[in-house]
Amino acid sequence: MNPAKVVRSKVVTLTDLPNVGPATAGDLRLLGIEHPRDLKGRDPYEMFDQLRLLTKSNQDPCVIDVFLSVTDFMNGGEARPWWSFTEERKAEILRRG
Repeated sequence: MNPAKVVRSKVVTLTDLPNVGPATAGDLRLLGIEHPRDLKGRDPYEMFDQLRLLTKSNQDPCVIDVFLSVTDFMNGGEARPWWSFTEERKAEILRRG
């Protein structure tokens, strides 16, 4: 969903989350995430690595940005576009080596 349209009190399904459409909701379900509340406390980088293993394919690094956006949102952050997390992801990947 477009982050500008997200109303926290109305987030019930995965596609109610900012930046999540049907394809991303499917990826989240592959990770065992059925409800937005299941994202609380999850590590977006671990989620990305797990998705790569489950799908046996490379994933676009921007998927991490989406995972960062939804975990941040479910941990109390504001609904922001996924690309606002790109610099954070790049810095973290450099930090991790």
